Amino acid sequence: MQKLQRNVYTTIDALAQGFAGYAADILSAALIRQETVSLVVPGGSTPRAYLPVLAAQPLPWHRIAITLSDERWVDTGSKDSNERLIRTCLLRHLNAQPHFTGLKTPHGTPEAAVPEIQQRLSAMPQPFTLTVLGLGEDGHTASLFPGLKLHEAAHSTTEQRCIAVYPPVAPSPRVSLSLDTLAGSAHIAVAVTGKTKRQLLDRLEKNADPAIPLVWLLQRVQTPIAVFEMD
Repeated sequence: MQKLQRNVYTTIDALAQGFAGYAADILSAALIRQETVSLVVPGGSTPRAYLPVLAAQPLPWHRIAITLSDERWVDTGSKDSNERLIRTCLLRHLNAQPHFTGLKTPHGTPEAAVPEIQQRLSAMPQPFTLTVLGLGEDGHTASLFPGLKLHEAAHSTTEQRCIAVYPPVAPSPRVSLSLDTLAGSAHIAVAVTGKTKRQLLDRLEKNADPAIPLVWLLQRVQTPIAVFEMD
C-alpha cells in the first residue's frame, strides 16, 4: 500500500528519536499557523520508549492539547489505564503542562460515557493535528478490532468522535476514537515493534485485507501514514 511511509530502525532508542523528531516537526509547523494544536497518543508498551523522548522536545506544550486514541474502562489508577501511562511517560516529564483530555469518566459503562467524552473532545482543535497509533498483532489499531462491523467503527455520523467497544479477546470494555475521526487527522503516525507486526505490514502492503482495521484506516486517509518500526 502506497499510503504507508515506512521508517525502519535497528534499535528502540533510534526509533524513539526518529519519531520524536518527526512529531516535533509536525507540531511546530502547525503552531506557526494556529495558536493551539492537538495531539492524540496511544496506550500499549511501545509508547513507554518514545513518549519520554517526545517530552524532551523544545515545544510550547501549553499550546498543545493532548488526548488518547482509546481507553480501557478501568480506573485511571490501574496499571491497565492508558491515561496512567500517558501521565507517567509524557505529562510528568514536561516543563509546561498541556491541556490533557482523558477519556475515562465515572460512568459505569463506556456507552453511558460517550456523550460526555464527545463534549470533552469537541473542545479540542479539530481535526487533530497529529494522531499517533499503535498496531496489534491481529491488526487492531486504537480499540478498533477485527470483527468489529465497519459501520460501528465509523459510526453512523461523522460527528460521532468516539464509540464504545467490547473487544472479543480483551478483558475489559473500551472507548475508542471512531474510524472517521482518526482518518480525518491532519497527520497520522504508527509506531511498531516486533517481527510479527512488521510481517503483518509486509503482508498488508501486498494484500489489503479488508478484515484488518488498519486497512479500514488506510482506505479513508487522504495523506500517507508515517510508520516507525523495528524488529
